[in-house]
Amino acid sequence: MKEVEELSRRLSEWRPAPYDSLPDLDLYKDQVLSYMQRQQLPGESADELTGAMINNYIKSGVLPRPAGKKYQRQHLAALTAICQLKQVLSVADVSALLACQPDASDAAAFYGRYLQQLDEALRRAADTLPGAGEDGREALARCALTLAVQSYADRLAARELLALLERAEQPDTDAAQREKTAPAPKK
Repeated sequence: MKEVEELSRRLSEWRPAPYDSLPDLDLYKDQVLSYMQRQQLPGESADELTGAMINNYIKSGVLPRPAGKKYQRQHLAALTAICQLKQVLSVADVSALLACQPDASDAAAFYGRYLQQLDEALRRAADTLPGAGEDGREALARCALTLAVQSYADRLAARELLALLERAEQPDTDAAQREKTAPAPKK
């Protein structure tokens, strides 16, 4: 099918701009909104990014505050990841995920690693699509089911790992309680 071949091509070839190709000039919010449309997979029916969404990401701490009213490369990189990750995770989960990344303070390193993982995932999805000899409704249905089940399993695992990370960050409440009730040391 021609449509499946086109989807395979888009999944195999399209990628968001690498960090060094992001605009190095500071952008106003309306320019960011325009630019971000190009950072999404063509034909993706995801919610379009709005100014209100950017404001909410800043207020909730998911996105760093801009310098004045101008956004820099680090903002575009973060917004690219946020817009794509929020398709499968809540904004709170995206925030927790981004905050616990080992290279979160280095926007270029984090974004490079993010793009590498996105590239691998898109290639795997493209490789799963029916081949030229598998035309037909049945092959499409099998492939759609395979991808949907894989997406479910991946999302489930990601959410469980995020819950583990959240629990690991919380102080040991039993130890804190024991410390409060322990008798004071004698002097």
